[in-house]
Amino acid sequence: MSVIDVHGLEEEHHPRGISRWLYTTNHKDIGILYMIFGLTMFLVGGLLAMLIRLELFEPGMKLMHPELYNQVITVHGLVMVFAALMPVTAGMANYLIPMMIGAPDMALPRLNNWGFWLLPPAAVLLVLPWFLQLLGIGNGTIDTGWTIYAPLSIQSGLGVDFAIFAIFLLGLSSTMASINVIVTVLNLRAPGMTLEKLPIFVWSWLNTAFLLIAVFPALLAGAVMLLADRHFGTHFFSASGGGDPILWEHMFWFFGHPEVYILLLPTAGILPHILSTFARKPIYGYKAQVYSFAAISMLSVIVWAHHMFTSGLPAYANIYFMFSTMAISVPVGILFFCWFATIWRGAMTFETPMLFAIGYVVLFGIGGLTGLVLSDAAADQQYHNTYFLVAHFHYALFGGPIMGVIAAAYYYLPKLTGRMYNETLGKWHFWLTMIGFNATFIPQFLLGIDGMPRRIPDYALKFAHLNMASSLGAFTLGAAQLLFVYNVVRTISGAGRAATSQVWEGAHGLEFTLPSPPPYHTFSSAPVIE
Repeated sequence: MSVIDVHGLEEEHHPRGISRWLYTTNHKDIGILYMIFGLTMFLVGGLLAMLIRLELFEPGMKLMHPELYNQVITVHGLVMVFAALMPVTAGMANYLIPMMIGAPDMALPRLNNWGFWLLPPAAVLLVLPWFLQLLGIGNGTIDTGWTIYAPLSIQSGLGVDFAIFAIFLLGLSSTMASINVIVTVLNLRAPGMTLEKLPIFVWSWLNTAFLLIAVFPALLAGAVMLLADRHFGTHFFSASGGGDPILWEHMFWFFGHPEVYILLLPTAGILPHILSTFARKPIYGYKAQVYSFAAISMLSVIVWAHHMFTSGLPAYANIYFMFSTMAISVPVGILFFCWFATIWRGAMTFETPMLFAIGYVVLFGIGGLTGLVLSDAAADQQYHNTYFLVAHFHYALFGGPIMGVIAAAYYYLPKLTGRMYNETLGKWHFWLTMIGFNATFIPQFLLGIDGMPRRIPDYALKFAHLNMASSLGAFTLGAAQLLFVYNVVRTISGAGRAATSQVWEGAHGLEFTLPSPPPYHTFSSAPVIE
């Protein structure tokens, strides 16, 4: 692809002050809002994780009573999945997609603004019950675990209602963002930017958007039925009234399993760009990766019940979901092959984005391999309710999406700010993250194999040493993220040398033809792509 004409880079007047951020319809502003919100919630979710590991540092009840512990692990899960990772990847889409396809903005800018401003009230709803409890109202926030399983969620306190309304807002916001991405990519591409020339990141988000629209309604419908069970005398999920609690599990996991790929695909899409840049080679297997995204998206909606192997499903259902789950490893394996082939014999350098990209491949690879163990219906009976699953889940979601988001942040931070970040701090951040993460979760694999159940605030003495090691790893991991925050703030405040428009020697794409930072309005005249 080559750009033969780029116009419309002039800086135009734009609003300033608080009104700019409240009423903005500019895709870059909204992308920044999403990313700041997601980073803030990432720190909130991380703080809750530190509280969990502090409680588990030694056996015995030290810091929290069991009810509060249940609330903390529930909100940690909901915040990290819905309020941190999803907004950050939505922010990346908002900021990058128009610049990558030569569009002046997102296709539905007002909808874009509304979609973002639904998020802060949703986050408030998740934590508000804690403050209401201080006033003597209710018994704290949701305490059911992030899966909100019935019948516990029917019987639990006021926090479940707040969480359900938060899910409504988050679902509406995600649906708006997905519609906007699809309409933008299909209608606002620059002349010559055919589908075959779309950057892989854009393809990954196009799949993500269709997947979100396909599966979120199942969760929203389940949430409405749960609300009706709690307040309007229905019995959808109550066995005592003729309902079936397993129905909630089906509705939740029909959304919940594709949600893993909703979080994964955008970062799997940005990864080839980073690997290609720092290997100084073209992306290997463009079509194979695009078809793999589509295959993963389609397979992800037919495998949900492998999360329910311990729920008493019929044997033929377990067999179907076991083999269909294993089938996802084929397109995922193709992605890994293409990533390795992209850097094979490349002139690699190891700046911070490349380090985090390689860390993504290693950690997510471990998450994928341990997922194969859990996809076996017989083995899952042994490990499902143990810390083995907790460790696998975090290798998949921290090792994949969060490492990918951090890699993308370092990769595009100079483009966003016009300043280079501190490379030394970035490398310290990477190595402390890798050491802290593995020190946290390798002991949890061992604890799970040894039989320690998950979601408990206390444990037997024989698990003490591994839990202490895991907590020390978690504190290291948490402290490392403060380096990341400091480096980002330092760069935004203007420290560091000026970044060029291309930023990286091997970077390619329309966004790298723009100055760093890009003008407020870009591509008001469409570029022509050869």
